[in-house]
Amino acid sequence: MEAKAINRYIGSSPRKMRLVIDLIRGRNVEEALSILHFQPKHAARDAEQVLRSAISNLQNKDEGGRIDNATLFVKEAFVDGGQMAKRVLPAPMGRAFRIRKRSNHITIVVAQREAKKAVPKKSVAKKAKPSPATTVS
Repeated sequence: MEAKAINRYIGSSPRKMRLVIDLIRGRNVEEALSILHFQPKHAARDAEQVLRSAISNLQNKDEGGRIDNATLFVKEAFVDGGQMAKRVLPAPMGRAFRIRKRSNHITIVVAQREAKKAVPKKSVAKKAKPSPATTVS
């Protein structure tokens, strides 16, 4: 089972966000949360929020009850570029420089690991020998 969470139009550049997202891709959820929580980059706050939302989405999706966080992992995590706000900054000698304020969209997919099924060993049942007293002749 898997669930995803998307946060759109985050006000930082996609390049800065990708540095943070690359740290958690494919990791266990508990490990990813601790990495994001103690990461000094500002983009880690938004990534942690999206990861917590994806975990919550998976728990709400499950009808059977509570899901153990130890079995969850980050299946996919990627960053797409969003809209750019274009501004003009005055420059020397009557010129103008264009400033592009970038945004991004984060998508995180969380899935549950399949438990390894134990293969039952073939048990060799010993055939009981009939006792000589119970044999019918």
